[in-house]
Amino acid sequence: MAGLNIIFIASEASPLAKTGGLADVAGSLPHALQHLGHSVTVIMPFYRRQIAASGIATTALNTSIEMWADGIQRHCPLHEAVVDGLHFLLVEQDDLYNREGLYGPSGGAYEDNLLRFLLFDRVALEAAAQLGKPVDILHCHDWQTGMIPLLLQTQYQHHPSIASARCVYTIHNLAYQGVFGAEWIHRLGIPSHHFHPGGFEFHGQINCMKAGIGSAHAVTTVSPSYAEEILTPEYGCHLDGFLHDHSAKLSGIVNGLDINEWDPLNDSHIAANYGAGKVAGKKKCKAALQQQCGLTISPDTPLMVLISRLAEQKGIDLLLENARYWIERGYQLVVLGSGDSHCEKMLHHLADSYPASMYFWRGFNEALARQIYAGGDIFLMPSRFEPCGLGQLMAMRYGTVPVVRATGGLKDTVIDHTAHPTTSTGFHFIKESPLDFDAAVEQAIEVYRQPRKWSAIRNRALKRNSSWETSAMDYIKLYQKILAS
Repeated sequence: MAGLNIIFIASEASPLAKTGGLADVAGSLPHALQHLGHSVTVIMPFYRRQIAASGIATTALNTSIEMWADGIQRHCPLHEAVVDGLHFLLVEQDDLYNREGLYGPSGGAYEDNLLRFLLFDRVALEAAAQLGKPVDILHCHDWQTGMIPLLLQTQYQHHPSIASARCVYTIHNLAYQGVFGAEWIHRLGIPSHHFHPGGFEFHGQINCMKAGIGSAHAVTTVSPSYAEEILTPEYGCHLDGFLHDHSAKLSGIVNGLDINEWDPLNDSHIAANYGAGKVAGKKKCKAALQQQCGLTISPDTPLMVLISRLAEQKGIDLLLENARYWIERGYQLVVLGSGDSHCEKMLHHLADSYPASMYFWRGFNEALARQIYAGGDIFLMPSRFEPCGLGQLMAMRYGTVPVVRATGGLKDTVIDHTAHPTTSTGFHFIKESPLDFDAAVEQAIEVYRQPRKWSAIRNRALKRNSSWETSAMDYIKLYQKILAS
């Protein structure tokens, strides 16, 4: 099949604007698809202040789209950015997108988020239709673009350039569904005849994710295990029954990494470069991290690290239940993250109580994150659920062996030492309990005390292929399947 014309529509994309893993996917997967010979354009909002902070140059196009929304006729100019050959189209509307946060102030959400993103969805469809070449695939992401497959079927089918396009809808995290009051239906011109339980109605409210699931030609999640988990009441976030109704078009494809961006052989932020078979530099990175964090410099002391949002989903309470015991057993711990204020307070207290063994940085620091991935021995990721996860991929890329809860993408990407001792890249635990987490850590420490075994598992982690290439080929197979159906 000839190269496809693929349009990604997403609410964020790296390196222009990012809050989480969605941006990594929307910014990296298109590059991999282009390398396979396909044409890809990414459409996202023009977040003026975040894009300016990224340092990426943008160009105002001599094009704008007029769009009615909530009683106002809006003039929406388009901008362009090109990053390593990938084209981004950016939708300007400063009163909606030039704000402190992408989705809300810290810890909150903007009350007009449905207006913000439904306007974006409509302008993105108009922009895609004006690109001058028939679109094969519209690939939409998370609740912010959930209405696009429905709008394409009901209100935009007259545009010849997009009328034959197939929609793929990717769920990055089912917990965030875009639920809003029903009064927005008429304010925003949403197709009201689909407001029923088999459509986008959800307990009398609008559910944007339901719209995407119900109307897309294919629905994906970011790992095969998560695709299975969301069909259960435990992980289905009250949509498991609806997902069962659409399970024939549901699949999971694991995320990848930009392996050129995340490469210990060439990373300028770390104390020494290293790679599989050339690991001497990792010892220097460990010593540098210990010194930087004020920990006792000791090559033999197990150094455990965690980089995470501090939230219940991430299992931070399991870490807090065990941290003091680990420190008293002689292990070291470095944590980077922010979130729940109670968790932050407890981590600060631990770091103050054990300054030679524990370090906590509140917030996010890109350079420090890389130094932590490079300097750690063991990476902790005790998530209660994890659609895919990137932290464990980055940790393995830097030869820091992960201890993870066996859920979602963690289960799919980390090979468990107990089940597969000769091919393992990390350690699993199943129950979301402090005792089970502690047992997995102790198992990892036991192997750490055996240098030959530890070297083998670390090298397998370093050699793991976490590139986007395999995932991109899986997406192309999916695209071709729905185009042929």
